[in-house]
Amino acid sequence: MSTANNPGPLVAPTDSLSPRELDRYARHLSLPGIGVEGQSRLRAASALVIGAGGLGAPVLNYLAAAGIGSITIIDDDVVEASNLQRQVLHRDADIGRAKVDSARDALLRLDPELEVDTIGERLSPDNALELFDSHDVVVDGADNFATRYLSNDAAELTGTALIWGTIFRFSGQVSTFVPAHGPMLRDLFPDIPEADSVPNCAEGGVLGVLCGTVGSAMATEAVKLICGIGTPLIGRLLRYDALESDYSTLRFSPDPDREPITDLAEVAVACAATRPGPDELGADGLAQEDEVSVEEYRVGSSPVLLIDVRAEWERQISSIPGSIHLPLSVLQVEGWSAVETVAAHPPFEVVLHCKSGARSAQAVRLLKDGAPESVRLRSLVGGIDAWSASGSETVQASGQTAMPGAHHP
Repeated sequence: MSTANNPGPLVAPTDSLSPRELDRYARHLSLPGIGVEGQSRLRAASALVIGAGGLGAPVLNYLAAAGIGSITIIDDDVVEASNLQRQVLHRDADIGRAKVDSARDALLRLDPELEVDTIGERLSPDNALELFDSHDVVVDGADNFATRYLSNDAAELTGTALIWGTIFRFSGQVSTFVPAHGPMLRDLFPDIPEADSVPNCAEGGVLGVLCGTVGSAMATEAVKLICGIGTPLIGRLLRYDALESDYSTLRFSPDPDREPITDLAEVAVACAATRPGPDELGADGLAQEDEVSVEEYRVGSSPVLLIDVRAEWERQISSIPGSIHLPLSVLQVEGWSAVETVAAHPPFEVVLHCKSGARSAQAVRLLKDGAPESVRLRSLVGGIDAWSASGSETVQASGQTAMPGAHHP
């Protein structure tokens, strides 16, 4: 069993295991390198898991099953029906609940003696250092670049071990960062990418079972670090291609020219860009003048061309009456000319919508380059989700009304 590039056990073992624990973790107790001592380390360990979604779900499940003594879950999102294809911690009955609450209940069903703390907010520069400093290991299942770099910088400042993973469509990556024991994320990827440089899951899609593969690898890394066994992915990036059933490893070293992290100032700017203030930008990064609420749209009297930028399969679930379908993928290729082909006459105002507002905001920014100055472009805040939540009617693929409410004039 290799111990090369292993920083050693992260956690001192508990004094003893109870008869219940000896029975529950019997298959670990017979494993070389874990045994009673390793299981005692797991039981004494505390883990912070960032995100209770696609990666967080398998990470949380397997860390709880492995016998981690204390887990803190941080996530500000709620469970949606579209999550259930991959976020196996949650159930249909949890739709609409806070993910941290649903996750806590699931973990306590698995192990009633597990200590679970929940934080229903995002990891931020205000809470990151305290949270990292108070846990033995952090597992980052975040879905945005700003949080991933915040995790890296907080780990470097506090000396906390960090396991990092990402997924996109059919591929995933995993690496382990232990300050003073190998390179960090910024040695591999020095600069924080633009927030919209890679499509999110709603835009690009993700293979549901991929989350289990990558999340399980992340949980494995946490167990290895805590017990001090094997060779963690320190200085190595594990890459998995589900379509090709191919694993590969990229080795990387510390960058001798990289400036050490001394504070969270740079990453705080990136985090602020993903959560703009109410007096500056809207929730999707647009100026407020480029957004329109459902209420404002419904009472408007001027003729408006309403464009649905979602995929065809999403529109088959439900659509807003009177909307015209023009997928974002088409707009990205054809630009404003695509709008001209579907408009009966030159529009004065165009409102674009998607599921929650992110893709329509992207479409507004894209179309501004080619649209005439006389045309007003706006994104429907909250998309069709907000439309349905307001009581406004939608049309199902069958043509039947799905919800009662008022029409836009």
